[in-house]
Amino acid sequence: MPKHKSAEKRVKTNVKRQARNRAAKSALKSTLKVLKAMPEDQKEQQIRKIQSALDKAASDGVVHRNKAARLKSRNARKRKKQG
Repeated sequence: MPKHKSAEKRVKTNVKRQARNRAAKSALKSTLKVLKAMPEDQKEQQIRKIQSALDKAASDGVVHRNKAARLKSRNARKRKKQG
């Protein structure tokens, strides 16, 4: 247990941030799974949404910016290969 008042506050804020980050990561993974299961003719618009979601997650610090860039690049390569 924390002994200082500031340490108690850090515990509270860390729990809040952990919950928020966990929810954001889960939502991001869900959108990526939706893209994989989607038919080809509907993927184009969904890819834009996913790229936006990846950028937002990176700017919020949920995922590292290089990971977001890597995932966006992989999605773009898959789209180019199929089309």
